[in-house]
Amino acid sequence: MSEATTAAGSASGQPTRIALLKVLGPVHVWALGVGIVLVGEFMGWNFSVGKGGAYGSLIACWVVGLLYTCVAMIDSEVTSTVAAAGGQYTQAKHIVGPLMAFNVGLYLVMAYTMLEAGDALVVGDLMKAVAGELGHADLDPRPFVVLSIALLAWLNYRGVFMTLTVNFVITAAAFLAIVILFVGVSPWEPAKVLLHKDLLVDLPYGWIGVIAAMQFAMWYYLGIEGTCQAAEEVRSAGRSIPLGTMSGMITLLIAASLTWYVAAGLMPWEYLGQAITPLYDAAKLTGSGTLQVILFVGTIFSAIASANGCINDASRAWFSMGRDRYLPTWFGAVHPRYRTPYRAILFLIPIAVVFAFQAPLDQVISFSILSGLLGYTFMSFNMMKFRKQWPLGSIKRGYVHPFHPLPAIVLLVLCIATYFATFLGYGATLVAVMAFYILASAWFVFHRYKFVRRGDQFTMPWPRPKGY
Repeated sequence: MSEATTAAGSASGQPTRIALLKVLGPVHVWALGVGIVLVGEFMGWNFSVGKGGAYGSLIACWVVGLLYTCVAMIDSEVTSTVAAAGGQYTQAKHIVGPLMAFNVGLYLVMAYTMLEAGDALVVGDLMKAVAGELGHADLDPRPFVVLSIALLAWLNYRGVFMTLTVNFVITAAAFLAIVILFVGVSPWEPAKVLLHKDLLVDLPYGWIGVIAAMQFAMWYYLGIEGTCQAAEEVRSAGRSIPLGTMSGMITLLIAASLTWYVAAGLMPWEYLGQAITPLYDAAKLTGSGTLQVILFVGTIFSAIASANGCINDASRAWFSMGRDRYLPTWFGAVHPRYRTPYRAILFLIPIAVVFAFQAPLDQVISFSILSGLLGYTFMSFNMMKFRKQWPLGSIKRGYVHPFHPLPAIVLLVLCIATYFATFLGYGATLVAVMAFYILASAWFVFHRYKFVRRGDQFTMPWPRPKGY
């Protein structure tokens, strides 16, 4: 096999490209989107409490929820129309141009790879914490980090249908764990277990704290846009992408609200704002051994589901860039038996392991958040240009999101606010991330661009853009 082709010829005698399998339905899209994100309900979101207090975190949760609702609506329209692996990268390739496409592809790969590293760290830290409670405080978490990434890479290597079916099962189990914890703290009897009256205080840092909290409030939803990476492998993009993405967003809004309510009613905001596994800690505070076991399993499942989805999405973006010659074409290969982008999967695994071992968790999270945020900023401009170049009625769309251009405008405004929030807490990281992408852009322009075949970029059967 040469790159993405097979030696077996077509009926005409020409080599044929091995395609990814179209085997996924809406439930797999839901499992991919929610599976990547749900770990954010078990850890990471609570750092927003440290920035803005419990009430500030809740306000940021709902505001950022609006941001991601806009992302889900925009993605559902464009992806159901540009149904190809690579998601937002492929959208940028068709609507904007090569340099933007390269950057968006890189945003996707780095956001998911960093998130995968964070997930693996959570698995290792949780295993060490439980071992410490059992009298084995010297347990080394690193083997668990490597083992979890290696097993998930093997699963992704063997096939997307099995990968996302497993993700559906463990993601549903993790979501059920949040619901069980909510029921277990007897919310209908607030004073019995929950102590909101005693623990909730006014905004400790005022409204500037609420803005600062928006950075980590993204952790409630970061990754839902990953549903776009399944576009080339779903049976019906016009049905599966919008249904799976929007139902996933509804699931996350419910999970985020339940998570905040339980955690804020059991822990002071000062502790909650720096906890590593807040929902597991909440289960311990209830005094119920059963709830503690359920939340331990739920936390492990959520981290594994997230890492599993991240490997899937990062590899699709990297594979698509290789297939289009934005990266060496060696990465554009499809496994002849399993029909997966196996080289992209294997290449990205050691990168995730290195970041998991070498970078602090909050820095890994911040890098992932900023990479995702750059991608969301692109979406707002991309949606405007997409509707302008191909107005409604000019091409067939699988889904048309309402209220345009309001979602794109709201998304851009909220992205700007979140950049400011990130600058308040992680200004150096923000500068470092921007410098990294500027250098990557320079590498693409001065070195890699000459390998790109401009005539092969536009693959959609659309009419010329309006005003072309």
